[in-house]
Amino acid sequence: MKDDLQKKVAEAIRDPKNIGEMSDADSVGTVGNSECGEMLRLWVKYREQDGQKVIDKASFQSFGCETAIAVASLATELIQGKTAAEALEMKPEELSGELGPLPPMKIHCAELVQGALRDALSPEDQSLGQAESPAKPGKLSLTLQDSLNEGQAKSGGINIQFLDD
Repeated sequence: MKDDLQKKVAEAIRDPKNIGEMSDADSVGTVGNSECGEMLRLWVKYREQDGQKVIDKASFQSFGCETAIAVASLATELIQGKTAAEALEMKPEELSGELGPLPPMKIHCAELVQGALRDALSPEDQSLGQAESPAKPGKLSLTLQDSLNEGQAKSGGINIQFLDD
């Protein structure tokens, strides 16, 4: 990576914004590949503004590289105040915000964030008048670690366990 991008990524992950589960989320989206270990989960909470439902706040959890964490952190800030339709229109290069254009080997990081956003804001969820969809039962109850472990178990892979400090 270019030195300038590396510095911006380092700054973004030094103090990531909106990291962690959101227990009162209206919607959640998960994307990734448990076999390679890159997964991202995005929580979204809405509010009413001028007769429209807009994103009030968003948070994320990521098993991925520093760039994916930096993009997710920036994206959760960028989508606040947007409608679901406006957020869904954002391209990966827009979601990377102040990081600027990502090199080809890191574009997948922004695409990972875009995928989680699309999963959380999918039109099937919006048609219900609320973001949570019965078509995705139990989705809000699984943690990202549970999802990763579930995928690893299906593929015969490892089970990740975090140690207490």
